[in-house]
Amino acid sequence: MKLSTTIRYGTRLMLDMAENQKNGPIRIRTIAKRQGISEKYLEKIVRLLRKAGLVDGLRGPGGGYVLASSPDSITLGEILEAVQGRIELCPCLGEPEKCEKHQYCKTRMVWNDINHAVSTRLHSTTLADLRDSVCPVETVEIK
Repeated sequence: MKLSTTIRYGTRLMLDMAENQKNGPIRIRTIAKRQGISEKYLEKIVRLLRKAGLVDGLRGPGGGYVLASSPDSITLGEILEAVQGRIELCPCLGEPEKCEKHQYCKTRMVWNDINHAVSTRLHSTTLADLRDSVCPVETVEIK
């Protein structure tokens, strides 16, 4: 399972804003330079984040983007859902009736448990948690 580029870049965009919000509204161009991400790509992502109510845009001189609420109330789950939609490992978890085997599928319960664990973790990790973490982060191998 891989996270999409849109999810990763959306998270980096939001984290950059959380880390630099004390400086006022931030222009996409500034974030693009700091993060090494295409300005056009970030513009597409920020539209999705605005639509979800996670980011506000301010026009005019000194304008740019700001977080719509504090970093300790915005979760990774909200960011992921804003840019990609519901958190689902497989389609049958959100709409079981679309799978002809959902009533007797022996693997569905396992996928559901994994999906729940991932969703719980994403919705309990905030931008403030990431902003305040110490880097580099050690990768933990799951066995």
